[in-house]
Amino acid sequence: MKILFNHPEVVPVKRYGGTERILYWLMKELVLLGHEVVLVGNPKSQVKEIGVELIPHESDWRYLIPSDVDILHLFISPHLKFDQPLMVTLHGNGQVGESFHQNTVFLSRKHAENHGSKEFVYNGIDLSEYPAPLKKKLGWDKFLFLAKASWKVKNLKDCIKACKTNEKYLEVAGGKGFSLSSYIHYNGLVDQVKKLELLNEIDALLWPVRWHEPFGVAVIESMALGAPVISSRYGSLPELINEKTGILCDNYFEFEKAVGLAENTFDQEYLRHYVESNFTAKIMAENYLKYYQRVIDGEALNPTNPYTITAGDLLPF
Repeated sequence: MKILFNHPEVVPVKRYGGTERILYWLMKELVLLGHEVVLVGNPKSQVKEIGVELIPHESDWRYLIPSDVDILHLFISPHLKFDQPLMVTLHGNGQVGESFHQNTVFLSRKHAENHGSKEFVYNGIDLSEYPAPLKKKLGWDKFLFLAKASWKVKNLKDCIKACKTNEKYLEVAGGKGFSLSSYIHYNGLVDQVKKLELLNEIDALLWPVRWHEPFGVAVIESMALGAPVISSRYGSLPELINEKTGILCDNYFEFEKAVGLAENTFDQEYLRHYVESNFTAKIMAENYLKYYQRVIDGEALNPTNPYTITAGDLLPF
């Protein structure tokens, strides 16, 4: 199968860019599975080393599509028509009433439901970039916030409050800040090396988001390195987190109590195995291939155009 992707940003990314990381891992796995992959994208992208053909573009790219492409896979719902079979993955939350291409899939069951669909593929990570967790003394006194700190829906404020109240340490990765408290340390924007260092040092990831999280790649990154997740219940999170992989909280008081627990009862090896069994880039690629074949066979993935029923507004916690 010959699969074409289009994306304007540089791939792979050096720091943040969840969509770009998922795209890179997906293309890499599709090549490993024996498929031909083409990226019409940013001229600075470096994908040749994973066996992907790069067609640089800076303007209208429809005229650059090779004639023998079997399917186009886009990450933005197109406003133009294409002659080739096409599907879309929506990586965010739309605005209420916003409509999307009929062949759109989503990132989780809840993400799909919030857009009037049943079609989804879970994100997966390339475990070669996440070495098996270091054997470390299990504690419950050092936590990590790993998200865009300035984005209110990610809820850094409650992470800081819970850690200060319980006299626990919090590493903040995803933005700059200043704190007089010895319990709070800001790391700014971190690269992959620093992120892995932090994930290997902490006891749990804090994820008390206040929106319907479409997926949350940091959640499975944390689990891959043996750290459970303390989270709200919004969006996809109950699909990703169970009693063996983290703690789901209905409100801030439950969250604060979870941060204040006396000991870590989670099994690092189980957490790693959970990701290996459910959220790898290979599993993601195999699931997308099933959708590609359905589209190539002429099937419409949704009976009508999906549209946003529940948006990504700031929710109570």
